[in-house]
Amino acid sequence: MKASQFSQVLITLSAAAFLSACSQTGADVPSHTSTTAPVLVTPAPAPADVPSHDPSQRPSNRAAPPMLHPVALGLFETGNPIAESVTGRLQIEGSRIVGENGAEFVTERIAILRGRDEFLPGKRYADALMIGGEHPVELRRVVSETWPTSAPGNAICRDMKTGYLAITKVAQGENDVVRVMGLRGHDMPAPSAQDVVVCASSSYYARR
Repeated sequence: MKASQFSQVLITLSAAAFLSACSQTGADVPSHTSTTAPVLVTPAPAPADVPSHDPSQRPSNRAAPPMLHPVALGLFETGNPIAESVTGRLQIEGSRIVGENGAEFVTERIAILRGRDEFLPGKRYADALMIGGEHPVELRRVVSETWPTSAPGNAICRDMKTGYLAITKVAQGENDVVRVMGLRGHDMPAPSAQDVVVCASSSYYARR
């Protein structure tokens, strides 16, 4: 064998031995299969101090509704015969309205409206309470009612349960005049209401 042929054989054998060693140890053999575990990204929860408006949340996590300020508070004298009949002298409080004749209303403040708003289709508070279109009107839902002690038939809605009270206050000379209108029915007073009936409207006053 010639020297050149012998050298070629040695080179071939060396290359084969090297490849065999690499296949056994796995050294320097690149792989295209990723062994990294997938990363799951979850959205961060909302901060604990941010209130939620979702009604399904616990009460402690819900945002409180805005506070409604009553349009009239205090003790008022009767200003017309209807007021004398349905309540007598009237004490208006945050949630209670108490008449001197035993009439009492436990109420929930629903909304502050304007005289231009309608409690029935085409029927405005402004016309029923004799106020301007921009004048505020407080609407209260009657939770429970006690009729006048000596004359239950003089209740503001007679022998029917009062559903809502609409209250407004106007300045007349040295007096604050409060007007209260009773409403009954299953619907909430609104432009689309169908089952709302107007009861009595009474007037009261107090010196400013």
